Order: sequence, then C-alpha cells, then structure tokens
Amino acid sequence: MLVVLCLSWLSQQVRAEEIKSPNRNLTLNFSLQAGGVPTYSLTYKGRPVIKPSHLGLELKNGQALTNGFAVTSSKTRAFDETWTPVWGETKTIRNHYNELTITLTQAATKRVMLVHFRVFDDGLGFRYDFPKQPELAYFVVKEERTQFALAGDHKAFWLPGDYDTQEYSTTTSKLSEVRGLMKTAVTPNASQTTFSPTGVQTPLMLKSQDGLYINLHEAALIDYSTMSLDLDDKNMVLESHLTPDAQGNKGYLQTPCLSPWRTIIVSDRAGDILESKLVLNLNEPTKYKDVSWIKPTKYVGVWWEMITGKSTWSYTNATNIKLDSTDYSKLKPNGTHGANTAHVKEYIDFAAQHHLDAVLVEGWNTGWEDWFGQSKDYVFDFVTPYPDFDVQELHRYAASKGVKIIMHHETSGSVRNYERHLDTAYKFMADNGYSAVKSGYVGNILPRGEHHYGQWLNNHYLYTITEAAKYKIMVNAHEAVRPTGLARTYPNLIGNEAARGTEYESFGGNNADHTTILPFTRLIGGPMDYTPGIFQTKISAYNPQNTSFVHSTLARQLALYVTMYSPLQMAADLPETYNKHLDAFQFIEDVAVDWDDSKVLEAEPGDYITIARKAKGKPNWFVGSTCDEQGRTSTINLGFLDPGKKYVATVYADAKDAHYEKNPQAYAIRKVSVTSKTKLTQYCAPGGGYAISLVPSAGK
Repeated sequence: MLVVLCLSWLSQQVRAEEIKSPNRNLTLNFSLQAGGVPTYSLTYKGRPVIKPSHLGLELKNGQALTNGFAVTSSKTRAFDETWTPVWGETKTIRNHYNELTITLTQAATKRVMLVHFRVFDDGLGFRYDFPKQPELAYFVVKEERTQFALAGDHKAFWLPGDYDTQEYSTTTSKLSEVRGLMKTAVTPNASQTTFSPTGVQTPLMLKSQDGLYINLHEAALIDYSTMSLDLDDKNMVLESHLTPDAQGNKGYLQTPCLSPWRTIIVSDRAGDILESKLVLNLNEPTKYKDVSWIKPTKYVGVWWEMITGKSTWSYTNATNIKLDSTDYSKLKPNGTHGANTAHVKEYIDFAAQHHLDAVLVEGWNTGWEDWFGQSKDYVFDFVTPYPDFDVQELHRYAASKGVKIIMHHETSGSVRNYERHLDTAYKFMADNGYSAVKSGYVGNILPRGEHHYGQWLNNHYLYTITEAAKYKIMVNAHEAVRPTGLARTYPNLIGNEAARGTEYESFGGNNADHTTILPFTRLIGGPMDYTPGIFQTKISAYNPQNTSFVHSTLARQLALYVTMYSPLQMAADLPETYNKHLDAFQFIEDVAVDWDDSKVLEAEPGDYITIARKAKGKPNWFVGSTCDEQGRTSTINLGFLDPGKKYVATVYADAKDAHYEKNPQAYAIRKVSVTSKTKLTQYCAPGGGYAISLVPSAGK
C-alpha cells in the first residue's frame, strides 16, 4: 500500500528543471509539487537563498492559477549583450543571463501560463506570461500568490507595507520582530493605508546570519498593481500582496499580458547589491528614437525656504478659493510668497554664477491657498501664474543667463484634474522654455478610494511620462510609485522621490543611518531626487518656530551627491547660506551628475557606504562616504585611478570635533597628491562622512 501511495505521488511530479547563472554561482530549480503546484527555489554557491516557494495567481472568478498544472514544455536560452544607457552610473551595462521558460497547462480549465526565469550572476528575475487563448481572455486578479520562502530569520531593513506612502523611516530588525515593531514604525503621513501587521514594502533588503545579502523587489511595473510582501513570521515566508483598487480588486488583465518581474539580488558582498543592474536589465530598451533632449541636471530652487516655513507657496492668506471665479488682483498679498519674479531672479543669478543648470520654482501658480486636505477636484490649472510671477520675463531672464527653469505641477492627488489639464500644461511648458517638471501627488487620491500604487495610478504615472516625451519634457515625480527600472525604457523619467527625502529633516528629522540604507532599498529600482546639500542644519535659523535639525554633518551632505545616485541633483539650501560656505560649495559645483564608471569601495547596510564615480567623458573621479550615528574611520584604496597618473585629491571632511547633533558645520578641506597606489584613511564623525574630488595633475 505504501509503495502504491509513493508511486501515485511521484506520478504527479515532473522532472526538476535546473538552470545556473553564467558564473554558476546561482542555481534556479523549478518543479511541480503534489497537486500540480508550480514551485521554485534558489541557491547561491550552494547556500539556500529561497527555499521551495509556490507560484501563481488567484482570480476573482474561476479556478485559481496556483495548482492543477502540468508542464507541457520547457526551453532554455543564453543571452549576452552590452547596452549604453542614456544616463547612468556606468557608460555601458552588460545584460548577461541564462533563461528557463516553463509552459504550464491547467488540465481542468485548459488555461496556459508561462513562467520565465532569468538567472544573472547577481540574481534572479521571474515573471508570469499569459498568452492569448480562448480559455483566458479577460480576468480580474484577486491576489498574486508568489512566495519567497527564506532560509532563516534574517536581519531586515523594512518599511511598513502601505498602499499610499513610502515616506517612513526604515526599521532595522529581525523578521521575527516585525510584528512587534509595526505599530511604532507606522508614523503619520498625508496619505497612508497600511494593510497587515507583518506587511512590508519592496525593495526589501535582508542579511542572513551566514552573511548573504538578499534584496527583493520588482522590475518593469507596467499595467499592474504594485507588489508589497506579507510575512508569515512563523515560517519565514514572504508572499506577494498587490495594491487594490477602490473595489478591492488587484488588477484587470487581458491576454496576451505579462506580470512585472519579481527580482532577487543576492551576494556575499554588500557592494554587489549596490552595483547590480539586474532591475534595469529586466526592462525593455528605450522607446524613444531621439534622446538628445534628455539631459542630466543640477539645480537650485525656491523650495527649501517653503519647506522650513521661511516663506510660503501661497500668494495670499485667503481661504475657500475657486479658480474659475477668484480674482487674485483684488486680494491682499501675504508678503511671504516665495515664487515672486525678483526673488526667482536671485536664484537664477546664483545658478548662473556657479554653473548650475536650472532653477526649480514651486508655488508660482494659483490655487495654493487651500490646496491640501479639501478633497478638491479642480485644485490647480497648471498654467495661471500668481500676479507677482512674470512667466515671460523670467523665461527671457533665465535664457539670457543660460539657465533653465524647472516647472512644478502639484496635483494634490486630484489625478483626474491633472489628466484633464495635462496636454495644455505641457504645451505651456514647451512654449515658455521649461524642459523638466517636478510633479507631486500629496494627499488622498481622487477618484476617491484609489491608491497611489494601484494599477490605475501606475498607468497614470506612465501616461504622464509618455505624454511629456511628446513635448521633450523630463519628469521628476514625487509621491508616485517607487521605481522599477522603467527609466531604461522611458529615460525622460529622470527622477523620483518615492521615499522619505531631505524634506523630513524639517519635519522632525531622518535617522542618522537613513542614507546608509536608502541605496540598498529605494535606489535599487532607480535614482532618487533626495535633494541633498543642506549646509544650515538648524531649521530654526530660517524659521524660529521650527526646532527640527538635519541629522547630518555638512561634509556628509556633500558625500550624498555621490552615494545617492541621481541624474537630477539639487543643491537644496538657500543661496544666502551657500555664500557663507563657498569653499565647501565648490564640491557641489564640481561634482558630476552623469557617470562613465562607478565602484563601491566599502559598504554595509545601515552602517556605511563609500562609492567612487568617474565623470562622464572626463578623467575626474569623485568619492562620497556616509556613515551612521556611530562614526568610523574609513580606509579606501585608490586603485581605480589610472596607473602612472598623479591626481590632486581635494578632501572635504568632518573636522575632528564634528558631530551631526553637536557640531554639524565643522568641516576641513585639504589637498593631497595621490596615485592609484595610494590608500587614504579618513575619519567620519557620527552622522558624518566625506567627499573627495580627484583631478589629474597638470603636466607630467
């Protein structure tokens, strides 16, 4: 009887399919478990990364696509190419993987589902593929049931799972501690919807007790809901949890269609996680034939003074504004409006003097008096300036100085209103010389009940990017969905916020280890408009009623231009403050925003990161290092420099008595001659860091 049962069980199995990475360090196994349940597992150098984990989707109507399958075919292929990004951390990117495609047929329904696995040297990507078929044309997703069964109670760097915000501080704990820490991890936000006492967001960074670094995320998020992860903290199994719409459904699909890739980056070296291009490689090449108008940008802006409370977005102190009937010329100005013509010209002058590309201006357009929290549909029209903002004169003045102005479109979450005005707003930008826009989605979404990370909103974000491209406009979206590498396909998506940025230093502060974690989490999917460069770390210097402070030394603010990669970098502080520290500001003026090469010199998530980058088309290198509240001594090898060449290293460092709380503005600048054989040792204060520019010496 036992033999018969065993044979019956075996009859439900198929041979295990196995595929390895090109360097053979990673092994992906696929099999069907009893009942026709598709299952995969992953090992790294023989060590378990993902134990056998289930695959599939649960549908709103009809049998779930999670079991009852048979393998009807499998095929493998190898792929190796090198491509050139429009902008990026390296001049070229190698896309090298081995692929296994499994075709599954569900006997009871005759439905077909493919699973594509791509194994790279640095990790795994896999996705679902639903071909066009009579038995599956239109379907509604109730939930995706992709599992990541972990091999232990790993150390995790996590954010609470939420359908509407990523603007939380990272909590560092064991996975088994997530449930107990969740309540304190969920801090107030303008719009938030948590879903589980053990739900966490991606990218999720993990470290095993035996020293494996594991990162879980997704790539190519198109026409699909954003994935979070729900933790079974008894068995250490993470399962996908998609963002619902207003009716609770997770997605509306029509065959043929594809899911996003589910990504697992893994290494025994932390720096490999930061250097991975796996998420980018899982996205399609650019859709644009002409990319000459897409340019990495360094900018200043009328922004930080409003964030700190020094000035206001609004022109008046009036309330109950209706755009179609309010006559601003008859309202009394409040005297604190930041985006006025004369003041913006001061920013333009500063940008021109210091060879910066652009000036961001927020609060230039009517409607800011009651923009937030009123659930207003017609909240902005994106083309009408306040009486003290002269669009034509500023266009002329900026052009005469060789400076661009960056447009600002805050939607207040009223997405329908934004789409209604979008084409007119983009045409207005093109007519007035604006080549980039910072968009915002603060607050609850209109239509009511939709979430920031649902399928409907994800489609909206992509729509704005593709429409902007028609007018040769670059997009920097704030409060939008976290990036999944789509900037490869749509490179005018030049920046995103999608995390707790520098603005929170004025709202109580970010943890001192914040910037030692974000490159391992948020930046895995794409660059962040973190807005560094704050030199005046006491917010009360601008607004006596605001007692917040920036949890960083001044020297570390310089380092962030290297460690927090972005082709769109803001010098976020006020010109009046920079003018007091022009010796330190020189690094911001010099540092590149586009790169030919990048190397992680040392890294440990939550503790420290040191990165070296080579400027695009130039021989100059820049180094940035950031550390947590403990401080440390950093020792780096300059072996990345050209052999036989001498360089002048200008080191911008914490002074001996610097401290992010007690003495943040204490810095020292020194010059030293170095070569590729030089090893540098540099002190990093608590919450501090350093920045280095390396320029070849003149002459032989």
